[in-house]
Amino acid sequence: MEHRLERILPYAPDDLFALVGDVGRYPEFVPWLTRMRVSNPQVLGEGIDSVDAEATVSFAFLTERFSTRVVRNAPAHEVRATLIRGPFRALDNRWRFQPHPTGTMIDFYIDFAFSSKLLDALLNANMSRAADRLIGCFDERARVLYGPKP
Repeated sequence: MEHRLERILPYAPDDLFALVGDVGRYPEFVPWLTRMRVSNPQVLGEGIDSVDAEATVSFAFLTERFSTRVVRNAPAHEVRATLIRGPFRALDNRWRFQPHPTGTMIDFYIDFAFSSKLLDALLNANMSRAADRLIGCFDERARVLYGPKP
């Protein structure tokens, strides 16, 4: 399932890139992420690096663990995560941050498919709400880190 969301937030692109790229801190402000382990840091080029991130996600009756490779491309203001292993058949997630007169235009894209048809149906039915809530978590964290913006 593909989902794309664009949102304007009143923060600098560099700040939002740093916030989203700091995957190890996600459990501090994304409530359904209960654990994140970051490993295997690599420099891929000038301003481009990667880490492997193993996440534990818990919703009401469900706990799953999965691993992604996260590539942080500072020159392009892009953070991209692709599947290493987990309950997905496929996972591709991308955040892009472009300057906007009132802050930053966030382009959030995710394409995924669970191996389980039940999990796939559950998340597909709630994807729009889940994406909005996720962006809200990052907006609130930016407010805490960078202060309220007019």
